[in-house]
Amino acid sequence: MRGTVRDARVVITGATSGIGRAAALELAGQGARLTIVCRNTDKGAATVAELRSAVPGLSADVVRCDLSDLESVRRAGFELIDRYDAIDVLINNAGVNDTESALTADGFDHMIASNYLGPFLLTRLVLDRVKAAAPSRIVVVGSEAHRMAAPFDPERFEDLGRYGPMNNNLAYGRTKLLDQLFTNELARRLAGTGVTANSVCPGLVATNLVDMGPLRPIMQAVARTPFVNTPAEGARLVVRLAADPKLEGLTGRFYTTTPGMRLLPPVPAMLDTQLQRRIWERTETLVGLTPAA
Repeated sequence: MRGTVRDARVVITGATSGIGRAAALELAGQGARLTIVCRNTDKGAATVAELRSAVPGLSADVVRCDLSDLESVRRAGFELIDRYDAIDVLINNAGVNDTESALTADGFDHMIASNYLGPFLLTRLVLDRVKAAAPSRIVVVGSEAHRMAAPFDPERFEDLGRYGPMNNNLAYGRTKLLDQLFTNELARRLAGTGVTANSVCPGLVATNLVDMGPLRPIMQAVARTPFVNTPAEGARLVVRLAADPKLEGLTGRFYTTTPGMRLLPPVPAMLDTQLQRRIWERTETLVGLTPAA
C-alpha cells in the first residue's frame, strides 16, 4: 500500500449500509479501488452507483457473499482470487446481532457463522492475495461487547445455545470476542510478512445492527448526542486503520472509540495466546480448511 490507499485494492464486507458504507465512501474519496462484498447484489450495485455519483471515476465492483453460508463464502473467496493478483486492504466489517437463535444450512448458529466463521474463512481464502500486496492490512470490526462474553470451552466455542431478545447480547459478545482473538492470532502468524491485522470497536453506532423496529427513532435521536456515533463517525477509526500511513507496521492491536474503555484492562482471553491458537485450529476444522503451517 506504500502509505496511501490511492489506487489500492480495498475489499470490504457489509458496505451497503451503516459503517461499511460510510467507510467505503471515505476510502473512495481517497482514491481506493473498491470491492464491495455483500449478500444482495442489487443493493451492492445501488451502493456502487451512489459512490460513483459522489466520487466520479471511482473504480468499484461487487462480489456476492452470504457470510453465514460457508459455500457462498468459498465461492466469493475463489472469485476474489480469480479477479485480483493482490489485495491491499481487507476490511471484515459485516456483522449481525440476531435477536433469536437459528441454525444455518451448515448446522452452525447463524450469528456465529455470520460474524466469525464466515469472515475467518474468507480471510484465510484470500490471505495469499493480501500477502502479495505487502505492505498491506487486514482490519476486523470488533466491539466492546466482547466484554460481555462469559467464559467458554474452546472445544465447544461455536455452541452459543438458545437465546432470545433478553440474552442475545451475551451470544453477540462471544462472536465479537472470537473476532478479536482471531485477529490477535492472525497478527502473530503474519509476523514478518508485511501484513498487519488489527481489530477495532467503532463505538455504539446508530446502524441497522442496533436501531431496529420501534427503536429506530430513538436511536436516531440519541445519535445526535455524544453517546452514540453516526455511521460516518463510527467509520473514522476503521478508515484510519485501513489507510493512515502513521499506522503502518502496527499490528495485533485492538482499538476502541468507546469513551472510558481504554482505561479498562483487557479481558483475560485477549492475553491467552494458547487459547487463541486452539480456537484458530478448531475453526479451521469447522470451516473445512487444511491447517495452515
